[in-house]
Amino acid sequence: MDYKKQLRGLLKKAIQKGASDVHISVGHRPVLRITRVLVELKEEKVIEPKDAQELAFLLTSELQWKKFLEEKEIDFSYDFEEENVRFRASIFFQRGSVSVALRLIPEKIRTLEELNLPIVLHKFTQALQGLVLITGASSQGKSTTLAALIDEINHKRKEHIITIEDPIEYVFQDDQSIIDQREVHRDTLSFAKALRSTLREDPDVIMVGEMRDLETISITLTAAETGHLVFATLHTNSSSQAIHRIVDVFPAFQQNQIRAQLSGSLLGIIAQRLLPRSKGGFIPACEVLFSTPAVSNLIRENKIHEIPSVIETSRKDGMVSFDQSLVELVNIGEITEEVALKYARNLHDIQSRLSK
Repeated sequence: MDYKKQLRGLLKKAIQKGASDVHISVGHRPVLRITRVLVELKEEKVIEPKDAQELAFLLTSELQWKKFLEEKEIDFSYDFEEENVRFRASIFFQRGSVSVALRLIPEKIRTLEELNLPIVLHKFTQALQGLVLITGASSQGKSTTLAALIDEINHKRKEHIITIEDPIEYVFQDDQSIIDQREVHRDTLSFAKALRSTLREDPDVIMVGEMRDLETISITLTAAETGHLVFATLHTNSSSQAIHRIVDVFPAFQQNQIRAQLSGSLLGIIAQRLLPRSKGGFIPACEVLFSTPAVSNLIRENKIHEIPSVIETSRKDGMVSFDQSLVELVNIGEITEEVALKYARNLHDIQSRLSK
């Protein structure tokens, strides 16, 4: 069996069919995810344990394969040079056999406008210091939004930008800025270690691929406090959940201090979700929070539950609630009312808005 040829063929099919993901799993034919639907490649043969192992082996370097065998799972980026395309790869064991999940990373970094994101997000790229959080569940476009924000700074300002990612997804091309991209496990041992080192590397802008633990969150907050513009992601569904997540990771005796630190350094939060578009594909709906004096005060006084109300009533400050975003998308014909009602946070409220 020519596994190199099989792998090349699978990746080419994924690109040609506009797939977002490729799945290789024992007992199934290879599967593509196309517009969120899993599509089995019926022309391919069913994957046997040896097939999965050989295909996974071809994707990895010697060191990566060794690490995978030791830790039973590994995430990394893979360059498909023949098509000049990158994939985010995850290899793992299931029921004793190897499985592979590949996420296709678009080569072009799109702008906020091309991504249909709120134009008010440009404000975050103009800041000189503070913390900007991009939140949402997995596969909701956080990395793509993050890349758009960083690349806008790259094209407009002379800055030293350092990114810490696991793995590196979008590859930036230096323009006005100098960009150093560090990959966890390849260029550094951990997010926390890289962040600590970054503070000594004369950065202006820092991008943290994901705030995963107490140490990483703590250093990220310090970096935002000490004169750096920091962008980071979190797996939460709303602004208030993101603030709770950051605070709750710390022991109780530290939480007042962390709330004070966060209230002083937070610039804003983008909470996004990709929704099915009326004309096909997906479009983001976003909750946007800017840290006004009122918001800072609520964080400091542990009244985070009041933040959604502040967002609803602060349109003049550029804030947008998730439900307001849904209504706007319905009004301009990007999503249907059914989609808006399905994803609404306050069903009764959005029904009354849509009926006007």
